[in-house]
Amino acid sequence: MAEEKKTFYITTPIYYPSGKLHIGNTYTTVLADAAARYHRLLNEDVYFLTGTDEHGLKIEQKAEKLNISPKEYVDQMAADIQKLWSDLEISNDGFIRTTDDYHEKAVQKIFQKFLDQGDIYKGQYEGWYSVDDEEYFTESQLAEVYRDDDGNVIGGKAPSGHEVELVKEESYFFNMSKYADWLLDYYKTHPNFIQPSARMNEMIKNFIEPGLEDLAVTRTAFKWGVPVASDPDHVVYVWIDALSNYITKLGYMSDDTTMFDKYWPANVHLVGKEIVRFHTIYWPIMLHALGLELPETIVGHGWLTMRDGKMSKSKGNVVYPDTLADRYGIDAVRYYLLRAMPFGNDGIFTPEDFVSKLNYDLANDLGNLLNRTVAMINKYEDGVIPELNTGLTDFDRELVQTAQDTIATYNANMQSMHTADALAAIWQLISRANKYIDETTPWTLAKDDSQADVLASVMAHLAAALRVVAILLQPILTQAPQKIFQQLGLQDSNVQISELQFEDLPTGGKVVEKGQPIFPRVDVEAEVEYIRNNMTGNGGKQTRSSTNPKAPKKITTKDEIVFDDFDKVELRVAEIKEVSEVEKSNKLLRFKLDDGSADGRTILSGIKKFYPEYGELVGKKVAYVANLKPRKMMGELSEGMLLSAEKDGKVTLSILPDEIAAGSELG
Repeated sequence: MAEEKKTFYITTPIYYPSGKLHIGNTYTTVLADAAARYHRLLNEDVYFLTGTDEHGLKIEQKAEKLNISPKEYVDQMAADIQKLWSDLEISNDGFIRTTDDYHEKAVQKIFQKFLDQGDIYKGQYEGWYSVDDEEYFTESQLAEVYRDDDGNVIGGKAPSGHEVELVKEESYFFNMSKYADWLLDYYKTHPNFIQPSARMNEMIKNFIEPGLEDLAVTRTAFKWGVPVASDPDHVVYVWIDALSNYITKLGYMSDDTTMFDKYWPANVHLVGKEIVRFHTIYWPIMLHALGLELPETIVGHGWLTMRDGKMSKSKGNVVYPDTLADRYGIDAVRYYLLRAMPFGNDGIFTPEDFVSKLNYDLANDLGNLLNRTVAMINKYEDGVIPELNTGLTDFDRELVQTAQDTIATYNANMQSMHTADALAAIWQLISRANKYIDETTPWTLAKDDSQADVLASVMAHLAAALRVVAILLQPILTQAPQKIFQQLGLQDSNVQISELQFEDLPTGGKVVEKGQPIFPRVDVEAEVEYIRNNMTGNGGKQTRSSTNPKAPKKITTKDEIVFDDFDKVELRVAEIKEVSEVEKSNKLLRFKLDDGSADGRTILSGIKKFYPEYGELVGKKVAYVANLKPRKMMGELSEGMLLSAEKDGKVTLSILPDEIAAGSELG
């Protein structure tokens, strides 16, 4: 009997179809897709679910404005979202819509079960409600409060910036408070339940310790929702309806629970940080009340923002994935999203960064390595990949070791969904392979017939490195790996990642006679301008503060200095080797740096609150002021200052490209 495969069940949030999805939404789905593809390459039985959350007042109002029924509206929106995922080659196994009949019936049964066992009670709700957020707020939770001349509260804004309105209506409430102690105990015994771990502390400090409030779970002010079977004047409010999708799609509360029995509990719920509370407080309590196991991990990722904050149509700073994919290809979009976003923290999209990663990472580093390798195998080996004989040059061992280290580092990071770090590891191998060409100088070996075997092995090493790169890239990029295999004349693109070895290079394959660039370089200025002009708002054009459309706004906040003043500052590059907290300080982090010297140096920096997951900075290259006079901070000596950027109260370290050597001087 064949051994039963290990299962892996991963979900995205179900998207609210009130508007077109942008690249921030797309990041969540692409990240989940990469995880699903990776686990399939581990020969696991994967189920990957995404979908749409289609009920609520906001949908009802949108449809009314368009003079169509809510169902007609969500049918079109769901079709658009499914097309987007198909166009981006998202490999989801299931797509759920909360208007699906099986889901609505299961939600009614779940609600009735809660009601029958006393978890839900009827009461009167009065509070501030945001239609856009589908969320209730107390007065103290509002980011801004409006008052009349007598000081009475008459409105306000939710933390999201959306307006709230006063709602008074009969409602059913879920008795969340009685489960608060159980949830705290669960957190303590399952420290990896919420990732990054800092999000768990947020839930405890902000919502549980102050006193967990009961949750309104029905509405009577609108009808577009799942009616309560025993009280049809009420419709089930968003969170019981939406959160239940993760189990109803598997057949929970249906006549066929085969999939539920197989895949539940989920391995990963992947959500944006704005809905972590609902997934890590309300959802676990609901599951516990149903007598079900909880998901293994809930990952709350950060936002992909713009320089001026969150993406917003009103700001004219929204970028859509199809705009980028149509012009630069699917792989460029997928690579950018999974490389630019640090795990758990916010990332910042800029047109310049997108084009830079396309030109330098994809075209220069990867594309050029492939082009050079194919051309040399054609020139020196008649287009045939020779046998791999390692150890014939002084540089073979380091290349092979880098490949082995890359495979191990990559697997560790993909298991924890740290895709940016997994990609960084792959690019270390790409960089090492490019360096290997310069070290072995095949053009010199080709001039000496006695070095023919060495030259052949050098070509094999390069092909082997590219084979490893292509296999590891398969969860991230959907097209480039196949193009690499095709150009190298290799056939084993479906090799299991768990079995990957550098030495297992198939020989005798014939490379293409003339390789085509898999990522053509683009004109930086033209493409940056193209992306800017395709941001929404102001007729698709961004407004600028200068009469010259290419002139940036001049910002000066300090007195001007002359060049001689600037020349006194010595800026250098270092690699972060270790980060730790400074005892008795709530601000300082201690950075141990490789600055190119024998002893390295230590710098203290007051950025602790901006990097709760500071361990993820290890291995990054940073800029620092090298000739700043050391000073004592909290009894410790700080030997310099790290360079960082600050805007709107947020501090971000200046992270430099990996290929810059530690100790390099900046100027």
